[in-house]
Amino acid sequence: MSGEHERLISKEEEELKRIREKKLAEFKARKKMGNEPVHVTDADFEETVKKHSLALIDFWAPWCGPCLALTPVIEELNKDYAGRVFVGKLNVDENPQTAECFQVFSIPTLLIMKSGREVDRIVGCVPKKHIEAALGKHLG
Repeated sequence: MSGEHERLISKEEEELKRIREKKLAEFKARKKMGNEPVHVTDADFEETVKKHSLALIDFWAPWCGPCLALTPVIEELNKDYAGRVFVGKLNVDENPQTAECFQVFSIPTLLIMKSGREVDRIVGCVPKKHIEAALGKHLG
């Protein structure tokens, strides 16, 4: 092998190692979250919402004030509805494909998904009671 070829292989191995480490860190972060909502991505969104009979997905961004204001409510709902409703968060900056697919033009946007299909949508920072009423329509 030429020196150039060996150098390219070495760079590729470094890149693969970096990707593996990043994925492992993401996996560990998900496991540590425990009672916190699960971070959903473009890569696992469809599979995630299909495997849960009812899911509440918070489309948000870290720079969005109303999104940050809604975070404690989402965390409370995750605890209150544990075992009945899957609660996830999707960062729209990091996962633009899913946001575009569901035409999320304003955040925060909450999607209520039943067996992988959108059944309800809440846009904006709303009171917990409003979200619970929407969830209540689809529970049972």
